Parts: sequence; C-alpha cells; structure tokens
Amino acid sequence: MKKLIDLLKDKLGFGFEQAGYDKKYGFVTVSNRPDLCQYQCNGAMAAAKEYKKAPVQIASDVIGKLEGEEMFQKIEAVNPGFINITVSGDTLAGLAGMMMREDKFGLELPDMPKTVIVDYGGPNVAKPLHVGHLRSAIIGESIKRIMRYMGDTVVGDVHLGDWGLPIGLIITELKRRQPGLPYFDADFSGEYPEEPPFSISDLEEIYPYASGYSKEHKEYLLEAQQATARLQEGERGYIALWNHILDVSITDLKRVYEKLNVQFDLWKKESDVQAYIPDMIEKMKADGLAYESEGALVVDVTEEGDKKELPPCLIVKSNGATLYATTDLATIIDREKLFSPDEIIYLADKRQSLHFTQVFRTAKKASLTGGDTSLMFIGFGTMNGRDGKPFKTRDGGVLRLEVLRDDVNEQVYGKIRENRDYDEKEAREISEKVGLAAIKYGDLSNQASKDYMFDMERFTSFEGNTGPYILYTIVRIKSLLGKYKESGGELDEKGNPELLRAPEKESEIHLYLTLAKYADTMEAAYEEKAPHKICQFIYELSDSLNVFYHENKILGNEDETKKASYIQLLVLVRNVLEQCIELLGFSAPEKM
Repeated sequence: MKKLIDLLKDKLGFGFEQAGYDKKYGFVTVSNRPDLCQYQCNGAMAAAKEYKKAPVQIASDVIGKLEGEEMFQKIEAVNPGFINITVSGDTLAGLAGMMMREDKFGLELPDMPKTVIVDYGGPNVAKPLHVGHLRSAIIGESIKRIMRYMGDTVVGDVHLGDWGLPIGLIITELKRRQPGLPYFDADFSGEYPEEPPFSISDLEEIYPYASGYSKEHKEYLLEAQQATARLQEGERGYIALWNHILDVSITDLKRVYEKLNVQFDLWKKESDVQAYIPDMIEKMKADGLAYESEGALVVDVTEEGDKKELPPCLIVKSNGATLYATTDLATIIDREKLFSPDEIIYLADKRQSLHFTQVFRTAKKASLTGGDTSLMFIGFGTMNGRDGKPFKTRDGGVLRLEVLRDDVNEQVYGKIRENRDYDEKEAREISEKVGLAAIKYGDLSNQASKDYMFDMERFTSFEGNTGPYILYTIVRIKSLLGKYKESGGELDEKGNPELLRAPEKESEIHLYLTLAKYADTMEAAYEEKAPHKICQFIYELSDSLNVFYHENKILGNEDETKKASYIQLLVLVRNVLEQCIELLGFSAPEKM
C-alpha cells in the first residue's frame, strides 16, 4: 500500500508533467505551516531557474492541471510559488480503511529480507545485572523486534562473558573458603556433585569481594590468573565448577531478563568460540596481518582517509593471554559458519566505539566475514541520575537492575492505589505492566546515542510524554470499545472500513493525518535502527486521540453513522498503538 505522502508526490509529479515541466519537481513534504495547509510542494521554486519563469506562474500552471482531483479538498498557489495542499476527508478515510484491510496496516516491506544477528545484553556470568546493562537490553530487544517485523530473519544473541579472569577470581575465593571441596582435589576421580556449592546470592557476594581483594594483593591476583589458565587448559575440577557457575548464573539472568520482557534466541558464550582462536591467529600471522609489537600480537587498522592514526588491534597480550577483541573476532567466525548473516549489529556503551572499529576493520582485513556482510556498532549514552552522574544507589554503589524494576513498580503501585479502588493482586499486576512501560519508554524515547536522566517521578507520570500515558490512552480506548459492545454494538477486532466516513472536525482530521504517518515512522525506525522514532509517533498519536476524545461525542453521539465511524477509528488507533508498544517491548493492561 502506498503511503499518503507518496500518493501526493505521484499526483503532483503528474501535474508538473502535464503542465510541461519535469515531474521530479513534484516533491511533497509535511507542511511547516499546519495553520495554512497539511502538505506543501516547493517544486515550483526549484523549477523556476531551469524554466526561467516566475515560481508562482509555474505553481499556477500545475494547479490548473489538477483541478477537480478528488484527492484534494484544497490546493492553491501562494506567493512566491508554494503549492499548499489540504487532503480531502474521503482520501483520509479511504487510506484508514486500507490500513484496516491490509496486513501490518499496509506497510510495504523491503524487497530483500536480510539475515541479521543482534548482539545485545552482554552480561558476565556470576555478576548480577545492574543499571549499566539496562540500555543494551532494552534498545537491542526493540531493534530486534522492529527488524523482525519488517521481514528480516533476526537472531538475538546475549553473548555472555564466561571465560576470563572473573571466573578465575571466583574459583580462587571458593578454594580459600571451602578448600575441602572435591573440585580442588587433584586425586579425585569420582563424579562431582550435581548441586553447586553456592547460590546466586553467594556468587554475587564472592565476585565483588575477590575482585576488590585482588586489586590490593598481587599474590592473590596471580593465583586467580593461574586458576583462569588452568580452567582454560581444561582442568577437570575447574571445568565442573565453571559449569556450576554457568547453570546458576544463566538461570538467574533468564529470570531477570524475563521480567524485562527481553528474550534472546541464543545464549552463546565467549567459551563457545575458543576453538577458533588458534587457527585464526595462525592465519593472520601467515597472511602478514598480525605481527609482534613489544611482545604482543597486533593488527594495524588505520586506513587511508583517517584523520588520525588509530592504535592497532591487540590480538594476544605479551603474556600470551587473549582479549575481548580476540573473542569478538572468533565470534564473527562462528556467526558466519552458523548463519551467513547479511548484517551483525552490536549494542554497547558508545565509549566502546574504538574497540568495535578495531574489531570490524580487523575482521574485514582478515576476511572473517563475507564481502557484503555489514558490521554495525550502535553506541548508546549513559543513564544518569538526577545529579547528572551515572545512576547509583544512595550509598554510591551500582544499582541492581532488579532493584530498579521493583522501585519503579512500587512507585506505580502507589499511584494506582491512590487513584483507583483495586484489590492488592490486581493493583500489583497492573503496576508490573505500567512499571515496565515507564522504564522502557523512558529509555527508548531518547535517541540511543544521547545520555539521559532517569527521573522516577516523571517516567511514572500518567501525563506527558511517558509510557504510562501511552498505556492510559490504550486503556481509555479499550474501555470505550468495551462499553460500546456492552450496549449491543458489534465490533470487528480489525475494524470495518465500510463504516468509516470522511472526517469533518479538525481534531478528527488530525487523528487521521497522524495515523497516515505510521508507514513513514516504521521505515525510518527500521532504516535508522531508531526506536525513539516509534516513541515520537505514538506520543503524537496518543495526544491526537485524547484531543479527539475530549472534543467529540463518541458513545453518546445521536448520529449512528457518525458514531459507527468513530468506533472504527478507535479500533484502528488501538491496534496501531498496541503494535507499536509490542515493538518497544511492553504491553498494555486491560484497565488502569
């Protein structure tokens, strides 16, 4: 289905052509003076130089060829040569009817669907998720959903950190606390216990302690490094402990991500790609890409046109240890073998930009990807507290993601109990959905690359540009439609386009015009990997709906034809809003 703005471009292009001008001048934009018209064409201004005519004369010639066109309620030439356009009500109603009839509201999908890997989440095992993990999870989940909705085959990979020094630190501390465990007995040959010797709470205390202690005690750090090496060499007891750590950690990670409505298709780990590393390094050396520098192995990544020389990509440290870059490169090999992706997208803090530039350039130089495979880094800004600094607990610690989620739910729960007489269970269920919307919309409504301030009071407000406001709008529509059905009205869940009538009042017209932006919004969000575009759209749509609601009698309208049209319009707005919030990763309750 063609977008309204494209239909207008076609029609204006036809008008220019019929008037003897090049149809390329029929470009149309949304009006920057909505008080005068809905859309405008400035093509006559551009054509004036080529045809050596006054712009207003060209505009008048074009309009002369479009007189009587049913698409326009009004089209006029305005000095010095603008063409102002107001679309007819029948055109708007017809477009809304087509949105009802067609899958995905008539959205035209890309001709060539892609296979895409989205690498997001990126937690380390044995550590609780904290607020620093929020943006990767929320933005990555939304981008995955948007691309899948647009027809791509999309695989979301959590890419766990599970093979480095953190594991060695945990093993070292466990050995100090429980030296009698069989995992540390070199002579033990039996089966290790099925139950782990620790809980997730134990791990969450052990790792920070061990990490802090290692920074002040070199001998302890050395012991942890040795434990890491023994693990990576395959020592049986350490491998068993590592598997326990994975089981306990991944179970907890899945539980927390599930509360955020974040689902990964793959739970791949750094350890999964270790087997690729030796051959990869040898090939880089044989091809003359990797060379020794101060005992380390590096690859030059500076390219012609760079404004400054970039540091080389470090593949192997002077002590023989591999790094994140090494694992990331091996992971690209693994993804190529498994999926042959057209695109791999990475979500991480924007301060990691240099790291990904080095990895991407090394991967291309070493031919680790197909020639056409796109490697994209989406760097996000920091979530800050009200003091403008990275979000912390009151005592200055890193706030756990689960605690943040519970705090937001509690804030929403308090507001719901203040304003509505719900029982405890129902209020808690509603606050879960509204709280998640507050967090996700509060984050996603910002451009990913920008820092933003997490303002609990503002994000949980039921008014303004917030997640709860969007949900409140959807619930308002559901309530109206429910009352309509209770009064005996029949309702098609997709809407009945035959019952739509041309809008008359300004608030109704504006609602139709806002709906017409759906396809443009989805295309922009997809092409730019920009969920905030969807947030902008649904805020405008919600605002338009609420103005329409306050200025028009809907259920009480005495004109049955008009009431029926209003009801179909509500159905379409509800369906569009619910589809949009699904792409953002949250859903609406039945009531609020």
